[in-house]
Amino acid sequence: MNHDVYPDYYLTDILRSTKTIALVGASPNAERPSHRVMAFLLRKGYTVFPVNPGQAGKEIHGQKVYATLADIPESIDMVDVFRAADALPALVDEILTLKNRPKFIWAQLAVRDDQAAAKAEENSIQVVMDRCPAIEYPRLVG
Repeated sequence: MNHDVYPDYYLTDILRSTKTIALVGASPNAERPSHRVMAFLLRKGYTVFPVNPGQAGKEIHGQKVYATLADIPESIDMVDVFRAADALPALVDEILTLKNRPKFIWAQLAVRDDQAAAKAEENSIQVVMDRCPAIEYPRLVG
Protein backbone atom coordinates (compact mmCIF):
# COMPACT_ATOMS: atom_id res chain seq x y z
CA MET A 1 0.00 0.00 0.00
CA ASN A 2 1.22 3.46 -0.85
CA HIS A 3 0.87 5.39 2.40
CA ASP A 4 1.38 8.78 0.77
CA VAL A 5 -2.14 8.87 -0.67
CA TYR A 6 -5.20 6.83 0.28
CA PRO A 7 -8.13 6.38 -2.10
CA ASP A 8 -11.37 7.63 -0.59
CA TYR A 9 -12.96 4.19 -0.98
CA TYR A 10 -10.20 2.64 1.16
CA LEU A 11 -10.80 5.03 4.07
CA THR A 12 -14.58 4.89 3.67
CA ASP A 13 -14.57 1.09 3.80
CA ILE A 14 -12.55 1.12 7.02
CA LEU A 15 -14.76 3.75 8.66
CA ARG A 16 -17.98 1.98 7.68
CA SER A 17 -16.91 -1.56 8.56
CA THR A 18 -15.41 -0.64 11.93
CA LYS A 19 -17.65 -0.99 14.98
CA THR A 20 -15.15 -1.35 17.86
CA ILE A 21 -12.02 0.75 18.36
CA ALA A 22 -9.12 0.53 20.80
CA LEU A 23 -7.83 4.07 21.22
CA VAL A 24 -4.18 3.73 22.27
CA GLY A 25 -2.87 6.82 24.03
CA ALA A 26 -6.27 7.94 25.29
CA SER A 27 -6.06 10.93 27.60
CA PRO A 28 -8.42 12.21 30.30
CA ASN A 29 -7.20 15.75 29.53
CA ALA A 30 -9.91 17.56 27.55
CA GLU A 31 -7.23 19.61 25.78
CA ARG A 32 -5.57 16.55 24.22
CA PRO A 33 -6.55 15.52 20.67
CA SER A 34 -7.11 11.91 21.76
CA HIS A 35 -9.76 13.08 24.25
CA ARG A 36 -11.64 15.04 21.59
CA VAL A 37 -11.35 12.32 18.94
CA MET A 38 -12.61 9.69 21.38
CA ALA A 39 -15.66 11.85 22.11
CA PHE A 40 -16.27 12.25 18.37
CA LEU A 41 -16.02 8.50 17.72
CA LEU A 42 -18.42 7.74 20.57
CA ARG A 43 -20.92 10.29 19.18
CA LYS A 44 -20.72 8.54 15.79
CA GLY A 45 -21.77 5.26 17.40
CA TYR A 46 -18.46 3.44 17.67
CA THR A 47 -17.64 1.40 20.76
CA VAL A 48 -14.34 2.83 21.98
CA PHE A 49 -11.97 1.17 24.46
CA PRO A 50 -9.41 3.68 25.77
CA VAL A 51 -5.92 2.22 26.32
CA ASN A 52 -3.47 3.99 28.61
CA PRO A 53 -1.47 2.11 31.27
CA GLY A 54 -1.24 5.22 33.45
CA GLN A 55 -5.03 5.55 33.54
CA ALA A 56 -5.96 1.82 33.70
CA GLY A 57 -9.08 1.15 35.74
CA LYS A 58 -10.28 4.74 35.52
CA GLU A 59 -12.79 6.08 33.00
CA ILE A 60 -12.55 8.44 30.05
CA HIS A 61 -15.87 9.59 28.58
CA GLY A 62 -17.56 6.96 30.76
CA GLN A 63 -15.51 4.14 29.23
CA LYS A 64 -13.23 1.92 31.33
CA VAL A 65 -9.54 2.45 30.52
CA TYR A 66 -7.37 -0.61 29.84
CA ALA A 67 -3.62 -0.93 30.36
CA THR A 68 -2.97 -2.96 27.20
CA LEU A 69 -4.74 -4.16 24.10
CA ALA A 70 -4.75 -7.71 25.48
CA ASP A 71 -6.78 -6.50 28.49
CA ILE A 72 -9.76 -5.48 26.33
CA PRO A 73 -12.48 -8.10 26.93
CA GLU A 74 -13.78 -8.31 23.37
CA SER A 75 -12.56 -8.29 19.80
CA ILE A 76 -11.74 -4.94 18.27
CA ASP A 77 -11.93 -3.91 14.64
CA MET A 78 -9.50 -1.00 14.68
CA VAL A 79 -6.58 0.25 16.75
CA ASP A 80 -6.46 4.05 16.63
CA VAL A 81 -2.94 5.18 17.57
CA PHE A 82 -2.27 8.37 19.52
CA ARG A 83 1.39 7.62 20.25
CA ALA A 84 4.64 8.92 18.81
CA ALA A 85 5.72 7.37 15.53
CA ASP A 86 8.64 5.60 17.18
CA ALA A 87 6.14 3.62 19.30
CA LEU A 88 4.43 2.15 16.22
CA PRO A 89 6.79 -0.83 15.66
CA ALA A 90 6.34 -2.13 19.23
CA LEU A 91 2.59 -1.54 19.00
CA VAL A 92 2.39 -3.58 15.78
CA ASP A 93 4.32 -6.35 17.53
CA GLU A 94 1.83 -6.21 20.42
CA ILE A 95 -1.10 -6.34 17.99
CA LEU A 96 0.38 -9.39 16.26
CA THR A 97 0.38 -11.29 19.59
CA LEU A 98 -3.38 -10.84 20.05
CA LYS A 99 -5.56 -13.92 19.66
CA ASN A 100 -8.20 -11.89 17.80
CA ARG A 101 -6.31 -9.35 15.75
CA PRO A 102 -7.95 -6.14 14.59
CA LYS A 103 -8.56 -5.69 10.88
CA PHE A 104 -7.23 -2.13 10.87
CA ILE A 105 -4.54 0.06 12.39
CA TRP A 106 -5.18 3.79 12.06
CA ALA A 107 -2.21 5.96 13.06
CA GLN A 108 -3.04 9.57 13.78
CA LEU A 109 -1.62 12.74 12.24
CA ALA A 110 2.20 12.74 12.15
CA VAL A 111 2.33 9.06 13.16
CA ARG A 112 4.05 7.09 10.41
CA ASP A 113 6.45 4.16 10.22
CA ASP A 114 6.49 2.43 6.86
CA GLN A 115 8.32 -0.67 8.13
CA ALA A 116 5.80 -1.17 10.93
CA ALA A 117 2.98 -0.73 8.41
CA ALA A 118 4.53 -3.29 6.07
CA LYS A 119 4.79 -5.79 8.92
CA ALA A 120 1.12 -5.30 9.79
CA GLU A 121 0.08 -5.59 6.14
CA GLU A 122 2.12 -8.80 5.75
CA ASN A 123 -0.16 -10.13 8.50
CA SER A 124 -3.38 -9.07 6.73
CA ILE A 125 -3.99 -5.91 8.76
CA GLN A 126 -4.90 -2.82 6.75
CA VAL A 127 -3.06 0.34 7.78
CA VAL A 128 -3.75 4.07 7.59
CA MET A 129 -1.09 6.52 8.79
CA ASP A 130 -0.90 10.28 9.26
CA ARG A 131 -4.68 10.67 9.10
CA CYS A 132 -7.42 11.35 11.65
CA PRO A 133 -10.75 9.52 11.54
CA ALA A 134 -12.44 12.59 13.04
CA ILE A 135 -11.37 14.52 9.93
CA GLU A 136 -11.99 11.77 7.38
CA TYR A 137 -15.38 10.63 8.75
CA PRO A 138 -17.24 13.92 8.10
CA ARG A 139 -15.60 14.21 4.68
CA LEU A 140 -16.38 10.65 3.56
CA VAL A 141 -19.27 9.26 5.61
CA GLY A 142 -21.20 12.34 6.69
